[in-house]
Amino acid sequence: MNRKFLIAGAAFGLFAVIFGAFAAHGLKEAISSESLESFETGVRFQMYHAFLLLIIGSFKSFSEKTLRSLFYLILIGIILFSGSIYLLSTGSIFGVDFTSIALLTPIGGSLLIIGWIVLLLNFIKLKKK
Repeated sequence: MNRKFLIAGAAFGLFAVIFGAFAAHGLKEAISSESLESFETGVRFQMYHAFLLLIIGSFKSFSEKTLRSLFYLILIGIILFSGSIYLLSTGSIFGVDFTSIALLTPIGGSLLIIGWIVLLLNFIKLKKK
């Protein structure tokens, strides 16, 4: 098992639960329903990819190069995608206009998509047993 995948997956999962609870209980009255829905999208995608990290961490059939690529694509993708959504949707609370970082969301999403493509291609290359 790849320890860094497991640690990152567990940490992202932990924070997804915390952020989800914060959204459900703390943000409901503080931000618009549209912003709350965006925040929840960030939480959902963070949790999906936390699970993905945990699953990849249990595989033993990928090369170190593939694992390193997947790790950084997913790690940076989560941070840019979900992190930018969190900031964009809560900016009104802090009185900060985060629209200048809006481009980070599609960049993070693209990194996540590339990670899934790398994963798919490596599954296709696996030998049948």
